[in-house]
Amino acid sequence: MNAKKVVLLAVVALVLFYVISQPAQAAAAVQGLLSWLRDGAEAIITFLKNLFA
Repeated sequence: MNAKKVVLLAVVALVLFYVISQPAQAAAAVQGLLSWLRDGAEAIITFLKNLFA
């Protein structure tokens, strides 16, 4: 088996274990990540608006 596939399967297994064993903490982590991405996108949009305004 390819080492890349083994690592990918291990990561997927760990994520599934985390989601199943601690669903509240996993949900909070996903919400935090999405919030961080949203804030970054809003910052880029604000920058571009100010750049071309």
